[in-house]
Amino acid sequence: MNEPVRTPLVGEPAPRRTARKASAAAPERGRVNDPDRTMANILEVATAEFADKGLAGARIDEIAALTHTSKRMIYYYFGSKEGLYLAVLEEAYRRIRQIETSLRLEDMEPEAALRTLVGFTFDYQLDNPDFIRLVMNENMHRGEFIRRSATIQELNVPAINAVQAVYERGVASGVFRPHMDPIDLHMSISALCFFNVANRHTFSAIFKRSLDEPEALAQRRDSIIDMVVRFVRA
Repeated sequence: MNEPVRTPLVGEPAPRRTARKASAAAPERGRVNDPDRTMANILEVATAEFADKGLAGARIDEIAALTHTSKRMIYYYFGSKEGLYLAVLEEAYRRIRQIETSLRLEDMEPEAALRTLVGFTFDYQLDNPDFIRLVMNENMHRGEFIRRSATIQELNVPAINAVQAVYERGVASGVFRPHMDPIDLHMSISALCFFNVANRHTFSAIFKRSLDEPEALAQRRDSIIDMVVRFVRA
């Protein structure tokens, strides 16, 4: 990496700092000292930078320039380049999980809830390609940084619980077949929706089929929903 920062030891959490009180840090020249707004801006810009270039290719200098702040301030808030990257991952997972909890799946019949969840996953991943790129980049690191984050582990517990709750209600009412693993079901939903974004350019080039047209996207969305529902039906 090009940034002169200390690499954490194996098993050591990436060094990051939460926002300090405004009076604790000297403000950047010409800036209003608003730590929350500054951190949010840095995370937004860093998300695009890491998604586009990966951890190794992203430059703190570029993020600082685009946020009109400094490397010193970025390191003040996040500790290191790796700390900023981990914070970006955490925010990306936090965002999708927060929206998932607002779906109110518990108020729907099991099959309708499952269709809603699959449709949401398809739509969210299609509308947020940076999330897909971040996950792909982290897989290139073999999940090294996600394993450091207790936050990401905790954020994904409700996602599995939601799938399990919908599935168990469906089994109890006789519409879903029994003895399925909720994590396996979650992985199948993610895989189908993920591929639609991660591989669309290569798939389109190989098979000479446009996958970005609204009609093609709608057909693919319906197809994925039907595949998942038919897979779990009793």
